[in-house]
Amino acid sequence: MDKKTEDFYIRLKEELSNSTLWPSEYLYKFIIPSDVHKIAKVEATFNDMGAVITTQQSKTGKFTSISISVTMPSAQSVIDKYIAVSDIEGIISL
Repeated sequence: MDKKTEDFYIRLKEELSNSTLWPSEYLYKFIIPSDVHKIAKVEATFNDMGAVITTQQSKTGKFTSISISVTMPSAQSVIDKYIAVSDIEGIISL
């Protein structure tokens, strides 16, 4: 992980810790190339967590947006999930 990304996660953890009482509901939003294997990998990251996952394909069909609403135990657990999906090629975290 590069220094810029590491700094981003440190700031995010601090903001989440200061603004939210944990456990709390968290909404993840991703944009990913429309590839069933990549989408399945994102969904698998949140398996067995009671997550509500919705997907919406772009008008051209090239991209899919994924929204995941899930109860997370801590700010660090939120960041851990972002890191877990960061290796999926082409994923954009919003």
